[in-house]
Amino acid sequence: MKIQRKVTRLLNISCIVCMSILCSVSVFGQKADSSATGIRAKKINKTPQIKANIPTYKPKYNFGYIQYNDIISNSKSLNSVKQEKILSVLKVYPNPVDDQINLILKMDRESNLSVKIMDLLGNEVVTLSNERIAAGEQTKSYTIPNRLNAGIYFLKIMSGSETVVKRISVL
Repeated sequence: MKIQRKVTRLLNISCIVCMSILCSVSVFGQKADSSATGIRAKKINKTPQIKANIPTYKPKYNFGYIQYNDIISNSKSLNSVKQEKILSVLKVYPNPVDDQINLILKMDRESNLSVKIMDLLGNEVVTLSNERIAAGEQTKSYTIPNRLNAGIYFLKIMSGSETVVKRISVL
């Protein structure tokens, strides 16, 4: 019996020692406090200064009123931009295209006209025309090359700095 009591006491003591060791270790994977690990936050001695020459905001008008002269001058500048339009594409037919495509264009003044066929990725496939066109309404016909596969393409019509893009289907 004495040996059995000694073994029981030894087991109890070993269990107590093991429990004290296991309780001190973070069992559930919790992070230790940053203060416990000795990591310090960086101290900022000076506040950062922005060195830039930024003008202060001064409103142009008082109490949200807009002066009448500014409204008139803005509307005139918008109208002058609209009048500078050179190219108007009135119609592209037939669509879907088989072998020939027709364009009805309106040119406000004499200008260079470039007509290109582009694929869906924006790569130039065929240049149909690159010529000087007189002012007025024009009807142009272009033959679609046989090497063009059936599918969807874009017709890019450029005159001066203006570009008009139309979608076409080739059979």
